[in-house]
Amino acid sequence: MEEKEISRAVISRLPIYYRYLGQLVDEGVERVSSKELSNIMRSSASQIRQDLNCFGGFGQQGYGYNVKFLYEEIGKILGLDKKHNLVLIGAGNLGQALANYVNFERRGFIIKGIFDKNTVLHGKTIRDITISPMEDLNSFVLNNNIDIAVLTIPKESAVVVTQDLVKCGIKAIWNFAHVDLDVPEGIVVENVHLSESLMKLSYDLNRKELEN
Repeated sequence: MEEKEISRAVISRLPIYYRYLGQLVDEGVERVSSKELSNIMRSSASQIRQDLNCFGGFGQQGYGYNVKFLYEEIGKILGLDKKHNLVLIGAGNLGQALANYVNFERRGFIIKGIFDKNTVLHGKTIRDITISPMEDLNSFVLNNNIDIAVLTIPKESAVVVTQDLVKCGIKAIWNFAHVDLDVPEGIVVENVHLSESLMKLSYDLNRKELEN
């Protein structure tokens, strides 16, 4: 398939397709039409067809989509057919919640190490992973084929830690710190601002209340 620019809006919907298709696979559904999928996802059938056509289509006229095949193909597009080694930096409440989320491993994201500057946490374990001091982070990343770093630390620390991770050859950062990170080209950063999501929810709630 010829490489072409795919919009971020389309890419942002791929995990949603993957989730719903996974549910259909678990239910034993073998095929689904764009209309049926639109009813499940509360989206339009034309939007679904347009999105999937960006990657080759996958459907057959009069048949629809083979659910298992489409599920696996979207997984490949998302890179979920590969294993990714992670380090989690910050073992506070959010960090511990992420470390305990078992679906990461089911999707191929393997937490290899957890790090925190709080000496009280050193030596404790989360799902059999020992929390280590920050001083050990750089050597651990270099020696354990780490692809992704997850940052759940204050923004002041995140900037410094990111600089060290870049030197160690990190490929991607999942950033929960309240700061936009400055990284060299080629390193992927996904910023997660939880407060922004809550504000969007507040906006929708406020709009509903005004309509009533």
